[in-house]
Amino acid sequence: MKRLTMGMLVALAICSVAMGAEKGKKKYRSITWEKLKASGPELKQIGLLATRSAKEIESSDWSVGCETLDRDQAKFSVYKDYVGELGAKHGRLQSGWAKCEKEKGVYDFAWLDEGVYGLDEQGVKPWMCLCYGNPIYKSTIQLGSTLAPIVHSEEAMAAWLKYVEAVVTRYKKVVNEWEIWNEPFGQGKDYAIMVLATAELIKRIQPDAVVLVTAITDADRVDVLEALKTANKLDLVDYWVYHPYARNPDTSYAWVEKTQEQLASYNPKYKLYQGEVGCPSILEWTHALAFYPWTEYSQAKWDLRRMAGDRVRSIPSSVFTIIDLKYPNMLQSFGLIRSSLLLEFIYKRPAYYAVQHMMSFYDDAVKPVGLLEYEAASPRTLTVAGFEKAGTPVALVWYSDEIPSDELAWDKVDVTIKGVTFRDPVYVEMITGKVFELDKSAWKSDGGNTTLTQLPVWDSPMMLAERAQVDLQKDAPTQ
Repeated sequence: MKRLTMGMLVALAICSVAMGAEKGKKKYRSITWEKLKASGPELKQIGLLATRSAKEIESSDWSVGCETLDRDQAKFSVYKDYVGELGAKHGRLQSGWAKCEKEKGVYDFAWLDEGVYGLDEQGVKPWMCLCYGNPIYKSTIQLGSTLAPIVHSEEAMAAWLKYVEAVVTRYKKVVNEWEIWNEPFGQGKDYAIMVLATAELIKRIQPDAVVLVTAITDADRVDVLEALKTANKLDLVDYWVYHPYARNPDTSYAWVEKTQEQLASYNPKYKLYQGEVGCPSILEWTHALAFYPWTEYSQAKWDLRRMAGDRVRSIPSSVFTIIDLKYPNMLQSFGLIRSSLLLEFIYKRPAYYAVQHMMSFYDDAVKPVGLLEYEAASPRTLTVAGFEKAGTPVALVWYSDEIPSDELAWDKVDVTIKGVTFRDPVYVEMITGKVFELDKSAWKSDGGNTTLTQLPVWDSPMMLAERAQVDLQKDAPTQ
């Protein structure tokens, strides 16, 4: 028998580890993704929608959440490559004052460098939420941190501004969008103090900076607007962030329209930014959208409906979040990527692919034209969102009247979309990216409208677009 040398033993050990790692990857199946891929409308599939990485997309307003690294609730290294693959052109980070300054006046930015420059390396532009408090200055580090210990303490406020100065100065060549704090609900007057001082400092260091007021209550927003107006500094801020967590994502837009009118009455340049919203994939007992039996199916539908509604209204939109977050009391399930209690990658959820398809197709070259009028032989309410790509029409169609369901079933609806004329349309199911033929007998464009017979419709956006504008994956299998 041939004796094994030490080198051969080492090689075998390495091979064994590699095989074990590969097996580890394979054992984590996404059953929901397999079921979705096996489902679909009763149409002839011709391919799969091509996807693009962030580096391959010139520009878009899509963002993905990369939050809570400051509290070690996720590891950037675990999902770094998946952010670029997703196709998001922007990524939201939190600056983590307490993690950067553990000793007064001494900063450690190594952990934040990893996120900022790691996103930039992937072709994803980081934007920064400046937060939270710092225990060494008698304020706290988590969501819900009160501002009073900072803004009403001369020492703490000076330390906060010194920290902001250090962060903006360090990253100004990569970051130019700065959100001031996160969700200081019910603290309007104290938050107004922070906004005025912090925004002035940011603009002084980086004159072309974009300053975002974070998500606050309606009453808080009035406090901040009035404070800016009284100080004659309405131009200090640019975007007003909101976080529209609603079980039916399509119900948020009446509030959006009302708020846009209010902001315009103070300054016509003000715009809204949907800065953090997503959907759980299980029934949660706390935090946003709790006490509802969400699944990975309804999560994917929810995320797509929020994205479609934002995109047709030209609202910059950030999906929360890239990966599950290990909170002190729970493993939160909003992630596009499922993780473990050890902060490991488990698998991409169906929502990851859904978001990837939306981000890949709807870049800045696809222009929103608004909600389209329609007539349909259906008791349910549809939303038809209109777009234009290279001078050709694009439409997203979905049931918008109820909370997204778990059902993998399509109704067949006769619908006329007004003001749209197609020449050679295809049908795209946006979660799986499957592209289907539309039989020539099933649609007709006439008089500036398009009528579709027995069109498969469900409670998630499906796309109609000209065949020439829909790139297919190369060598992708068809059903």
